[in-house]
Amino acid sequence: MELDVKTGSASPASDRQPVHEAGTPAEGKPAAAASGQSGGARSRLRWFSTAGLYATYLGLGMNNAILGPTLQDLAANVNRNISSLSLIFVGRATGSLCGIMITGFLFDHMNQFFLLGVTMVAMAVGLYLVPFCKTVVILIITISFLGMISGVTFTGGNVLILALWGDKGAPHMQALHFSFALGAVLTPLLAKLAWGSTASAQNHTESEFDPLMLNRSSGATSDSLFAVPEDMNLLWAYVSIGTYVLVVSVFLFGLFCKKHSRQKKSTASAQGAQRAKYHRVLLCLLFLFLFFDSGGQVTYSSYIFSFATTHVGMEEAEAAGLNSAFWGTFAACRGLAILFATFLKPGTMIVWSNIGGLVSSFFLVLFDKSPVCLWIATSVYGASMATTFPSGISWIEQYTSISGKSTAFFVIGGTLGYMVHPTIIGILQEYYPDLPVVLYVCLGSVISTAILFSVMYKLATLPLERQHKGKRKGNDQRTLSTRL
Repeated sequence: MELDVKTGSASPASDRQPVHEAGTPAEGKPAAAASGQSGGARSRLRWFSTAGLYATYLGLGMNNAILGPTLQDLAANVNRNISSLSLIFVGRATGSLCGIMITGFLFDHMNQFFLLGVTMVAMAVGLYLVPFCKTVVILIITISFLGMISGVTFTGGNVLILALWGDKGAPHMQALHFSFALGAVLTPLLAKLAWGSTASAQNHTESEFDPLMLNRSSGATSDSLFAVPEDMNLLWAYVSIGTYVLVVSVFLFGLFCKKHSRQKKSTASAQGAQRAKYHRVLLCLLFLFLFFDSGGQVTYSSYIFSFATTHVGMEEAEAAGLNSAFWGTFAACRGLAILFATFLKPGTMIVWSNIGGLVSSFFLVLFDKSPVCLWIATSVYGASMATTFPSGISWIEQYTSISGKSTAFFVIGGTLGYMVHPTIIGILQEYYPDLPVVLYVCLGSVISTAILFSVMYKLATLPLERQHKGKRKGNDQRTLSTRL
């Protein structure tokens, strides 16, 4: 595969070869040896680039997960209660959506590793600034900025993995998303165990504040928008993650310099890139596919705790364990998917994920009052949701060329699923408080993904079947004419 480092475009899956296999035909032993050395260098560079993307996604997972365990500390830092910081999540989601929308244009017109290095530097700066923010407005703006950077990084990582590995990238796509999950798992341990927690936040979680306290603090916050936080644990939690992200950016800039020095002018990949007959239809269907998949995942993980306590009657400790079971199987299967993807095709993994999701959500609806069924089905559902998103991206790359704009388009579908589904659940639950609405929505999401993938597979393979039939007919005609 000849990779255009600037645009990230690559030849179709059917015509692609691994980078280490590319090269001019050997003319004698010296040329063959030179070609082998060049192929080995390209192969090593590709592996270093992949490792850089894994490290990038590890930092991205840490960046996205740090807000939850430090929210009380941030509220204390700006002298507000947690409810007044609710706009933080809206701002982060809006920023992420904007970042994804601009990524398609940026990654198709700029050097991708350079742009990814710049975004990691910006992410590090944002993480450094968060604990110094002393007003709610500045804090929300900073978190929104980090959300936009996260959207660019998330989309760009998917684009680069596809550009580096082509149709052989399914295991690496799974490993990329596992790195993100690993970063999200490690962050609470780093924020609350490594640096400790603060006890001062409890005074700021109440619905009302002492006006005298606010008057005393106003003198410290009105003079400057930024100041050193009183809670040094909060400072070190963000600084440590920001420093890791900054180190990763240096590695990405090194990859940019190395690739730039080795870059050759080659437009064959861009000119030879072919699209499937139903390219735009496939992208729209994948948009909906990821919309329902991501929506079902965030819906179940967000509402399973309240559902278990109010509808099933579980204790809070047991309900918290149920939520941990979902994320535990989710993270474990993302790790195992790296191995499975080496010998299973992305389409096969999607089919098995759909089967697991259908069976688990169906039993959840049938036995919604059974704690035993809830435990088992939750674990199966979490495992089924783990591989669908990366497998969907790897699958479509086998049938049509994917650019930065295309990747940004269907990643927006997943982001909208995260935003829309929980809102719909909240509205429906108010109208039907006695029904397990969350289970119905999850079952409907899994059914939708199964139907959409069936349609996508049919559209993607139908032109290939006709093409093969046309080739066989042409060969038969040529053979007949030769005999005559």
